[in-house]
Amino acid sequence: MIYVVIAFLWVSICLYLIFGGADFGAGIVELFSSKKYKSRTKTIMYNSIGPIWEANHMWLIIAIVVLFVGFPIIYADVSNYLHIPLVIMLLGIIARGTSFTFRNYDVIDDKWHKLYDVIFTYSSIVTPFFLGIIAGAIVSGSIDNNAIGFQDAYIFSWLTWFNLSVGLFTTTICAFLASAYSIQTVNEEEDRVKLRRRAKIYTVAIFAAGAIVFAVSLWKEIPLFDWITDQVYGYIAVTLATLSIVLLLVSLNQKKDSYIKVYAALIVVMILFAASYSHYPNLLYFSDGSTLSLIDNNGGQGAINMLAWALMLGSIFILPFFFYLIYSFNQKQKI
Repeated sequence: MIYVVIAFLWVSICLYLIFGGADFGAGIVELFSSKKYKSRTKTIMYNSIGPIWEANHMWLIIAIVVLFVGFPIIYADVSNYLHIPLVIMLLGIIARGTSFTFRNYDVIDDKWHKLYDVIFTYSSIVTPFFLGIIAGAIVSGSIDNNAIGFQDAYIFSWLTWFNLSVGLFTTTICAFLASAYSIQTVNEEEDRVKLRRRAKIYTVAIFAAGAIVFAVSLWKEIPLFDWITDQVYGYIAVTLATLSIVLLLVSLNQKKDSYIKVYAALIVVMILFAASYSHYPNLLYFSDGSTLSLIDNNGGQGAINMLAWALMLGSIFILPFFFYLIYSFNQKQKI
C-alpha cells in the first residue's frame, strides 16, 4: 500500500503543476502583455482558466494530506524549516483567489479594479516562484538540520541561488502552460497568432531558465546533471521532453493546435519525472548528507493502509466529476 500512497503523492504534485501552473501562468501572461492587448488578454485568460479555476488546488490539498497523514516526520520538517516560503506561497494563493473573484464579480468599475489586477498578476508570479523555491530546498540539501541560529535554520535553508533559480524556472513553466493552453479557447486568428508567438517565447524562456538552473548547480556543486543522467529513465524522460518540445514548436509553426495541450503537459511531466526519479525513495535532503525516505519515514502500516484505501475510493468519486467539469467547460463557445 505504501507504493499506492507514494504514487498518489507524485501524481497530485504533477497535476498541480500542470493545472495549477496553467492557472498561475494566466496572471503572468496578462502581466507581461502589451498595454494595447492587455484587456483582450485578460478576457482570454479568464476564459481559458475557467475549467480548472475551482478545482486546481484540489491536487495541492491531496499532496498536503498525504504528507500529513502518511509521512508526518517529513511533513513536520518541511513545515518547520520552510515555513517562511510556505506562508508566502499560501498568502499568494489567497490574494490571487480573492482578487480574481472581486475583479470579475465587482460590478462597479472603479480604482479598486486596478488594485485587483495588480494583486492578481503579481501574486501569480509570487506563488509559483516560492513553490519552486520550496521544491529546490527540499531536494538540494540546503536545509541545515543542525542549525542553531534562526537565520541558518529558517532563512538560508531556502534562500540560496539554486533555489531561486528553480523558482524562476517554475514561474516560466507556468507562463508557458498558460500560453499553450489558451490557444484553443479563442476563435479569432489574430488572437491565435499572438498566443502562438507567446508560447514560442515562453518555450525559449524555459530553455533559458533551465540553463540558469544548470549553471547555478555547477557553480554551487549541486549534482543536478547526475540526478538526471544517473539512470536510463532519466535519459528517456529528457528525450521525450525534447521530442515534445520539437513537436510543439512544429505544431505552433504549422498552426496545428489540436495536440498543443498534450505536448505542453508531456513536457512538464517529463521534466518533473527526470528531476525526481533519481531521488526515490528519498524526499527530503539535508546539508549534512542525511535524508528522509518515503519508505522508512511513514506513519505506520495502519495509517498507510487507511490512507491508500481512502485515496483509491475517493478517486473513484472525484476524478470522473473533475474530468467532466473540464469537458463541460470545453464545450462552451469560444471567445
